[in-house]
Amino acid sequence: MSTPLSHDPLWPRAGGWPAPAPGAGRVPADAALLGIGTWRTSLSPTGAHATPAAVRAALRRYSPALTGRGASAAPDGGGPVDLGGLAVVDHGDVDEPDGPAGEERARAAVAEAAGGARLLVALGGDNALTVPAALGAWGPELGAAGLVTLDAHHDLREGVSNGSPVRLLIEAGLDPARVVQVGIADFANSAAYTRRAHELGIRVVTLDELRSRGIPAVVAEALDVAGAAAGPVHVDVDVDVCDRAVAPGCPASVPGGLAAHELRALVRGLARSERVRSVDIAEVDATADAPDGRTVRLAALCVLEALAGLALRTG
Repeated sequence: MSTPLSHDPLWPRAGGWPAPAPGAGRVPADAALLGIGTWRTSLSPTGAHATPAAVRAALRRYSPALTGRGASAAPDGGGPVDLGGLAVVDHGDVDEPDGPAGEERARAAVAEAAGGARLLVALGGDNALTVPAALGAWGPELGAAGLVTLDAHHDLREGVSNGSPVRLLIEAGLDPARVVQVGIADFANSAAYTRRAHELGIRVVTLDELRSRGIPAVVAEALDVAGAAAGPVHVDVDVDVCDRAVAPGCPASVPGGLAAHELRALVRGLARSERVRSVDIAEVDATADAPDGRTVRLAALCVLEALAGLALRTG
């Protein structure tokens, strides 16, 4: 049995963002939220279609205030950053987003939501959502677009599944030279797909390289490479890049992945760039999470970190 959340007028809760008015079309906002609960083509059994609702519920556990060390980077030189000052609109969920017809619905919904916002955050769903989320956000700017993935996997598999979104985006017209994959793990990819990534010219940053160079340096390079053509950048946050201890609700997470704080720092750092127009949160199966809901809670914090990056933008 869940415990009711306490109420304190001086401690507002995150989430609970309004929906656009019926027939409003593109709604001006700082950020737009959209659920894309893909799951039917997953290589592993998943209940990821239940995740957008679970993340929305988990957001209510958190405050919309950045009060730690990151607040010192605020444009005013310090103090808490209140995300409650952002205009965030929740566009609900795309109905049945899998398959060709579902992908088309998702792309159209993303294009509408992203068209009125500085940042789109798409809640998955498995990694298949990255295709409509990125293509819908890029629109006619696909030729200049870039992609950063925070992922243990290359996602270059043959076929159509949650293991193929990067390949499908490249086939749709994305320049692989503007793809950066951060967090690629040992024993999580085949030699053939690793060779394919290098042959395509994808910039691969392994877990070992990330840890040796540090997050700020990798974020800076990722933004330079993905944003080289001055087009929109999409960030795919595949939570299975994390250690299985903090992400047991990700079917493909492995021991030795990123710590939760590392993923959060990467998301915030990338979202601080004006080049980043869209983010997706993927590969969390809310139905397979630990009893304490730690994976869903981490996904919710990634939403808040993306909003924090937006709030900290200076340009």
